[in-house]
Amino acid sequence: MHLLQHLLVLFVVVLDHASALSWLHNPYHGNVIAFKKQSSSNSSLLIPKAGTESKVNHYACYDSNTTPKSVLTGGMGTFDVHSFPTLKNNQIIGSAMWVTNQKRGDYNSINSASAGWEVNPIIYGDSKTHFYTLWTADGHKSTGCANLECDGFVPVNNAPITPGDTIEANGGQSKFTIKIFRSKDDGDWWLHFGYDNQNLSRVGYWPKNIFNRMADHANAITWGGFTRSPVGDASPAMGNGKWPGETSAFVRDIKYVNIDGQGDSEPAPGRKGLRAYLSHRKCYGLSPFINDMFSYGGPRGCTK
Repeated sequence: MHLLQHLLVLFVVVLDHASALSWLHNPYHGNVIAFKKQSSSNSSLLIPKAGTESKVNHYACYDSNTTPKSVLTGGMGTFDVHSFPTLKNNQIIGSAMWVTNQKRGDYNSINSASAGWEVNPIIYGDSKTHFYTLWTADGHKSTGCANLECDGFVPVNNAPITPGDTIEANGGQSKFTIKIFRSKDDGDWWLHFGYDNQNLSRVGYWPKNIFNRMADHANAITWGGFTRSPVGDASPAMGNGKWPGETSAFVRDIKYVNIDGQGDSEPAPGRKGLRAYLSHRKCYGLSPFINDMFSYGGPRGCTK
């Protein structure tokens, strides 16, 4: 099983608790706003599937301020690409956009299609940066996989990139834009990619019939970064290892996408537009969402 499947488990569960987030100042950077999840009496974390008990997952993300009844047809964003050639074999670093539909509190109801970049030595056998895709229709209980490891995502000919391909980080100067949306023509969930946000090309699609809850629409979209490491080990850097700011990792051009494949609406600034989740404010940070973008990341060092 792809390790990012386990990341998805914790990540989507966290979305159920996003309404309980509060603003906190990050003491490690005067211009960074961080967020901390408070306890909630009407919800509880679902237990991760086998294999995740010995791992620690961290996130710095924004998700759509939506409810289980919301109807979303897609999203897009531009991601800075970074490299970590010395990453340990049992660690993961990445950044992605998740398009999901889930019944609140029900792990097995998770339908998701996601794409982004990751450094994952266990899966790829190297510490290079790779473009990846991931999907499931039941919280990875019995469906879904990463890249082209199983039937599901269908690549097209002459695509600009294939899931699993390496991406040159170019000293943090590389960027790519992805767009995932449900097409009005066939109802499938299409993935577009490009190094120029005005010139995206088709990579492939997730057929609508592989989903049950997401065959018609999504109810949440999320953008951000993540890490994973064994319990007791210092967590790796996130983003490019810098606290949010002008020289840190960014996610830009954040928009909702309609069934025509057009980025037709932008989330409102502040908590009315997107909700934030920061798993550990002593190691990672998240800037305010302003002008369709935010910065994120931080140094290594968390052990829990």
